[in-house]
Amino acid sequence: MAAPVRPARGLLGLAAAWGRGSRGYRAPAPPRRSPGPWWPDPENPLTPKWQLGPRYAAKQFARHGAASGVAPGSLWPSPEQLDELEAEEREWQPSLATMQESLRARQLAQEQKRRAREQHIAECMAQMPLLIEDWRRQKRERWEKAQADKERKARLQAEAQERLGYHVDPRSARFQELLQDLEKQERKRLKEQKQKQKQEARAAALATVAAQDPAASGTPSS
Repeated sequence: MAAPVRPARGLLGLAAAWGRGSRGYRAPAPPRRSPGPWWPDPENPLTPKWQLGPRYAAKQFARHGAASGVAPGSLWPSPEQLDELEAEEREWQPSLATMQESLRARQLAQEQKRRAREQHIAECMAQMPLLIEDWRRQKRERWEKAQADKERKARLQAEAQERLGYHVDPRSARFQELLQDLEKQERKRLKEQKQKQKQEARAAALATVAAQDPAASGTPSS
């Protein structure tokens, strides 16, 4: 039974020591305020700037009243300051009617934006079949062009092989030079053919116009 008593006595002694140390602490008394108003020295460079302005004067009047020597009328804002305060209040604390009008305008703008977006989507969906058909047409034209180029190259290679003989290697310089010459001749022939087709189409169009309106062609009508 003696062993459990020792820790308890040790804790009691520690608490007593703490109690003796805490009794020696004395908190300093709060600073006493001056019974009357106190005005700082404006000539002292260490005087804070805010103590030289109307804010400090208002503080002294609030603490000491008429004994501060501050005229109550000087604490009111000037007309310019009052206008600034009113403008700030209108900006940050608008009236209920102003807030309702602003909310109404915001909702109207959102509604117009939503309608414009829906109209744009509807127009795009209306054009979708034409766009798909145009895409398919371009894809078909690219495939036909690739097939035509493939057939043209195969035909030119066969023609070059026939001219030089089948014993010539297609990778040789002689074969490649002849193939390039044949390709140049082919491009020239296709160009002349397109020009001829344009001239024929132009002549046909002029003939059609002359048949519909003889005066436009410059020939007298019978």
